[in-house]
Amino acid sequence: MRKRYLTQFFLIMGLTVTFPALSADPATPNLAYFTLEPELTTNFYTEGKRLGYVQVRIDVMVADASDLVIIEHHQPLIRDAVIELLGRQNADVIKSLAGREEIRHTLVENLNNLLLAETGKAVIADLLFTKYLYQ
Repeated sequence: MRKRYLTQFFLIMGLTVTFPALSADPATPNLAYFTLEPELTTNFYTEGKRLGYVQVRIDVMVADASDLVIIEHHQPLIRDAVIELLGRQNADVIKSLAGREEIRHTLVENLNNLLLAETGKAVIADLLFTKYLYQ
């Protein structure tokens, strides 16, 4: 009787336990994130004498964790490109949700072009604003 229960127990456990080596899909990307520290603060174009500024914290998503070294090495280049792009925007673009999304897409494209020229590889899969303040 004990043998029957043990057999059923091991059979059920064998069916419910998954093996990570067998279930891992080799085509699944190994996503990783890199946070640009410290936060970026820059002025943006405004009408009149008022000074506008925007402060952002950016997380860069790469498709492969091994590409984090490239992002870390080229962080000054990335920071410069972000500050330059944000500084060229007007208040309407900075303050609107559609403008923020446009900036995000433009940054991904521009940064990948810069990294492609520097490393021969476009490594940025996406870019996230984890903090976005403007005044």
